[in-house]
Amino acid sequence: MKINIYYGGRGLMDDPTLYVINKMQEVLEELRVSVVRFNLYEMKNSIATVPQTLKDADGIILASTVEWHGIGGYMHQFLDSCWLYGDKEKISGIYMCPVVMSTTYGEREGKLDLAVAWEILGGLPCSGICGYIADTMSLEMNQELTRLIEKTAENMYRTVNQKTASFPASNQVIKQMVSVTKNINLTPQESEQLSQYVSDESYVQRQKEDIQELTSLFKGMLENQDLNEENVYLEDFKSHFKPGPGIRAVYRFQIEERDKPLILEVDGPRLNCYYGNVSNVDVDIRISNSAMNDIVFSRMSFQRAFMTGNMKTKGDFKLLRALDQVFVFQDGRQ
Repeated sequence: MKINIYYGGRGLMDDPTLYVINKMQEVLEELRVSVVRFNLYEMKNSIATVPQTLKDADGIILASTVEWHGIGGYMHQFLDSCWLYGDKEKISGIYMCPVVMSTTYGEREGKLDLAVAWEILGGLPCSGICGYIADTMSLEMNQELTRLIEKTAENMYRTVNQKTASFPASNQVIKQMVSVTKNINLTPQESEQLSQYVSDESYVQRQKEDIQELTSLFKGMLENQDLNEENVYLEDFKSHFKPGPGIRAVYRFQIEERDKPLILEVDGPRLNCYYGNVSNVDVDIRISNSAMNDIVFSRMSFQRAFMTGNMKTKGDFKLLRALDQVFVFQDGRQ
């Protein structure tokens, strides 16, 4: 069984929807379900091609956050692309579970919007979850809500696995009578090439210049980086170390592409970092090399890496939160 998660929020580290889909993903993977997540905010220039990923999915989770009004632009773009370019015959056999968390009013309307949109596309409904969450920390600490999230994931697994039948929806009949999808004899990529932005020569030229500038920037970073495997990241952590009063912790980073773990021993104003091993650690972290690069190059904070699932941790949660205070890579940027 394969389930795709399409996240339509902005990727903010305090987005409660991220916690919900992270927890649901954990439950589904424990049930031996293949789960693939698509962060639409990272694919905003290629959303028209994302419906192609539905072809081998048995079920999907559409997750979004209501921040002021409605489910957000990224999710709307994705659903528009499903209508224009999606395989309706394939969609008709896919179950969809809506997940909508709100930091303002409108979570129930958002959940209903997703359910109605998927039924109009011809897809199958699945029980979802919605709620108002003012503080993500309160959600993480509430065991009853966590069990409710886990129960929703389990119910979705049963629905998809048993291929539960559902009554026909009236909006399907209305769609067949009054709604006609305009035939587009172009691929999503060809359609994008006809947009005003891509056809604008000055816009294309600016994009090329930006790409060249970024290429030169990262090339310089790579040339200046010490190629000795034993020294990678050590100078980064030493140079960005900002001692915090009373913070004493041992962090172990299991970087997936490296043989030895990176050890950070923080004792007030003193830092000892090296590659090796240690018997007792306060926080054990598993992270990929690409995610670690995003952190040290100020593209992502430790907190955001954890909330988006790019960093798995065990240990003292309070000491985990202290990482962004002790090692300041962001310089005020998010």
